[in-house]
Amino acid sequence: MAYRYNGGITPERMNVFLNMLYGDVPEHLAHIEKYAEDIHAPIMRSQTGHILKYFLKNDGISSVLEIGTAIGYSALYMLWCNENIRIDTIEKVSMRIEDARENFSKYDRDGHITLLEGDAADVLLKLVTENRMYDFVFLDAAKAQYMVYLNHIERLLKPGGILITDNVLQEGEILESRYAVNRRDRTIHTRMREYLKYITDSEKWNTVVIPVGDGISISTRMSEHS
Repeated sequence: MAYRYNGGITPERMNVFLNMLYGDVPEHLAHIEKYAEDIHAPIMRSQTGHILKYFLKNDGISSVLEIGTAIGYSALYMLWCNENIRIDTIEKVSMRIEDARENFSKYDRDGHITLLEGDAADVLLKLVTENRMYDFVFLDAAKAQYMVYLNHIERLLKPGGILITDNVLQEGEILESRYAVNRRDRTIHTRMREYLKYITDSEKWNTVVIPVGDGISISTRMSEHS
């Protein structure tokens, strides 16, 4: 059985229809989308953006943590959704950092976005030691490290805060046996299943997994006393 379609696990005709309903992104985001396509840089799919926009329109969200900046598209998208939020975003790849800085300098002139350079696990630990807290977290980084990141996120996200995790269904491969996927992808496959098992079972989280784009999970950080 085939699960993969162009643009992720959602059939392309459905993607086109949903994009028509939601409308186009502004010109600066469309420009970054085109640039990402030209240089083969990973950016979030439009369906993930629609989910982010739904939550970020909430006036109760003011502080956002993004893990995985890439070229800055998703951070700027989130700022477009809610111009009052502050975003800390983490990236370690020098080439991506250079592009992100350029995009932020052009399109975030009020300085709502702070780019934190370095390995995500190290930066997250530093944020924990600084007692930082966030209303909303968007996780879209090294898939094999999601559980490592989650250990820190559990101390950084406020009770009642929202965690959106992207690419959790791996273009449908998560449904396959470990031995049915390419050998080079087996570690990611195993760790992603562990991540989904934990975050859907844990009393610390209330989670739903949605098969749009490349699959996302939406998790609410539960109160310690719930």
